[in-house]
Amino acid sequence: MPSRMLLSCDPHDNEAGLMLLEDLTTNANQVQLEVLEEILTQNANTEYLRGYLDGHSDKGLFKKKVPIVNYEDIKPHIERIANGEPSRIISAQPITELLTSSGTSGGQPKLMPSTAEDLDRKTFFYNILIPVMNKYVDGLDQGKGMYLLFIKPEISTPSGLMARPVLTSYYKSSNFRNRPFNRFNVYTSPDETILCLDSKQSMYCQLLCGLVQRDEVLRVGAVFASAFLRAIKFLEDHWRELCSNIRTGCVSDWITDPSCRNAVSSFLSKPQPDLADFIEFECNGESWEGIIKKIWPRTKYIEVIVTGSMAQYIPTLEFYSGGLPLVSTMYASSECYYGINLKPLSKPSDVSYTLLPNMAYFEFLPVQKNNGEVTQQVQCNGGCIKKEGERVEIEVVSLVDVKVGHYYELVVTTFTGLYRYRTGDILMVTGFYNNAPQFRFVQRRNVVLSIDTDKTNEEDLLKAVTQAKLLLEPYGFLLTEYTSYADTSSIPGHYVLFWELKTRGNNDLSEPDHTIMEQCCSTVEESLDSVYRRCRRRDNSIGPLEIRIVKPGTFDALMDFCVSQGSSVNQYKTPRCIKSKEAIKILDSRVVGKVFSKKVPFWEPFKMETK
Repeated sequence: MPSRMLLSCDPHDNEAGLMLLEDLTTNANQVQLEVLEEILTQNANTEYLRGYLDGHSDKGLFKKKVPIVNYEDIKPHIERIANGEPSRIISAQPITELLTSSGTSGGQPKLMPSTAEDLDRKTFFYNILIPVMNKYVDGLDQGKGMYLLFIKPEISTPSGLMARPVLTSYYKSSNFRNRPFNRFNVYTSPDETILCLDSKQSMYCQLLCGLVQRDEVLRVGAVFASAFLRAIKFLEDHWRELCSNIRTGCVSDWITDPSCRNAVSSFLSKPQPDLADFIEFECNGESWEGIIKKIWPRTKYIEVIVTGSMAQYIPTLEFYSGGLPLVSTMYASSECYYGINLKPLSKPSDVSYTLLPNMAYFEFLPVQKNNGEVTQQVQCNGGCIKKEGERVEIEVVSLVDVKVGHYYELVVTTFTGLYRYRTGDILMVTGFYNNAPQFRFVQRRNVVLSIDTDKTNEEDLLKAVTQAKLLLEPYGFLLTEYTSYADTSSIPGHYVLFWELKTRGNNDLSEPDHTIMEQCCSTVEESLDSVYRRCRRRDNSIGPLEIRIVKPGTFDALMDFCVSQGSSVNQYKTPRCIKSKEAIKILDSRVVGKVFSKKVPFWEPFKMETK
């Protein structure tokens, strides 16, 4: 039976799309109740829910009996389906494929169930973004988007179900390949180049098509900021060859994928020496600052995710962009597509996502943020959580009952067979749009550095690095990538940061002054939380922080390694904490300079305020 909550949106009808958003957000609570009712009615007799609800679909019973779970709790059920048992273990609808996580957000890729209907739900999600963008940016139907999109090889499970990243799933689906013409979302990249499995050939051909159609490009982007900057680096390395192809009207011989080659050849139907000369002039300039606006002058914005850990790429993007707005449109994952940015031209630091109440049933576990540590608030109210075989009572908050300024972990119940699943995403409520809350993505749960009792999370590490890298800017250096690990090979252990730097011109990279780098180390430590500074100053349980400067291209090599281990090119995000010995070895082999903090950071005991 088709879902009552499976809505459609005509991307050409801006007024209807915006009215639909108004309706969903105004009636957020009622929509959420209808979503939960539909999910329970449809799936009450699945093996999983029957074990808790005995065939009932009562919403109150669901919240009382069905536990809040993490991936390890549901992994056996999903693996049974992957091994050939019926979908009805968790879903009344047939599971048509399994979606793999990025592999950098919690170790090994996780497998998430998906259905054919869920592709239609994602199509709705993409379509509803269009009237929002049209509200803020005029004329998007007067040109094309140069979006650099990629797929990853898929694997077949014993059941015959394919396991693949969520974006690969969508790009290979008929929803994408047979999509109706949408004048607001025409790509410069032919589908054949997006669907090319060879990522190098795909990247080359997509850039080549984007260069040939430069006068038609109105927006550029990729899924994540890191992927877009990787494309710019690829352009830096290959612009001469690309210009040669444009000048001669012939694609390079090493482009051997037949579909890819044929698609690109249609854009290279004749030599274009004037265009090649222009691109060569711009790329051969003294600096690549503002290069995007120079090559694609009609570009209105760059569409990439720059929230969460992607925020560290903002200065590099601004260097290349020539002042273009950085637009983060959506918040989604392999588990579910969640919400959209209703103010897409807002500054990256102000981006909030409004969760669409028809996409899933949303609940929230309150968390507290003290000294950089996120902790769960456990209360006997609203539900239970599985923890090492036990059932622990815990407070659960519904979508419309969250409070502004509070932190929560997102819990989802989806149409595809996930019930009260902890996503691991920590969000902060920034406000409401009508009756739908808006959230800022803060971090992934439990992504931390730790030597002793310290627990440094991703957000606080980003803030510390952001403060330290300001010291480099007056000397013409730009921090383009970083990661870290807790080095416990010596006693006491210490934090190690790997930094890849870039000069603002086209000159070869030279290492910054040793004294400046020592100051960077000290600034990072001073910017970390009280527990870390106590361990350094009072307890002597953490050694001086170390920064290791790596040569250019190191983080490309790290990405190549992660992709070889199962990460998706589309979903790859540079891990801010490295635990893999092989990955650390790759980084260490490219170190060109090391420096330690010379100062012990300031710390004083916590003082209670009197009331």
